[in-house]
Amino acid sequence: MRSLSLLCVLLAAGTANALHFYLDANQKRCFIEELPTDTVVEGSYRALEWQDDKQAYISNAELGIVVDVVESESGDVLVKTTGPPEGKFTFTSHDAGDHSICLSTNYTSWFSHTHIRLYLDIAVGTTKPDVEQDRSHVSGLASKVRDLNDKLEDIRREQQYQREREADYRDLSEATNARAVWYSLAQIVVLVATCTWQLRHLKRFFEDRKSR
Repeated sequence: MRSLSLLCVLLAAGTANALHFYLDANQKRCFIEELPTDTVVEGSYRALEWQDDKQAYISNAELGIVVDVVESESGDVLVKTTGPPEGKFTFTSHDAGDHSICLSTNYTSWFSHTHIRLYLDIAVGTTKPDVEQDRSHVSGLASKVRDLNDKLEDIRREQQYQREREADYRDLSEATNARAVWYSLAQIVVLVATCTWQLRHLKRFFEDRKSR
């Protein structure tokens, strides 16, 4: 039972999105990832270019992939780089919210009819890289414990982010309900005032008829 629980934690901590798509030489494709604060994201890609003479998608060393990562709300640029046809990129979210991950090619001719097949794998909540290259002195068990602690920290950040979103939603709902109550009270006051005025008007009308 403990092994099953540990497996569930590991699956929930790190999420990965793998896909492939097609784009022309001058196109840009963007994807939105909603991330908590201080979350590490690692992306890997592989681009293949269509060759008419071979009637197949093959790797072209002259093809470059431009990667742009921007925080949607603040507009801060986290990644802006041009890499080879196959490469990786890594960034850490500074603020919670949506992050735009865009990929395009380094081809600049608007008359190019080149077609690209691009494979993209995005892993959210990956472990932060260790600057120490020599880990021979670290046992396998200690390494697994450290990785597990990092994943649990990712879970806590995700939970904190969800709690903040729930609090914002609750505040918005309370404010909306309060405005609705005040609007209803205003309608009642207007209705009472209208009825009072109509009763007085009818009373004067009947008094004038009697006096005649």
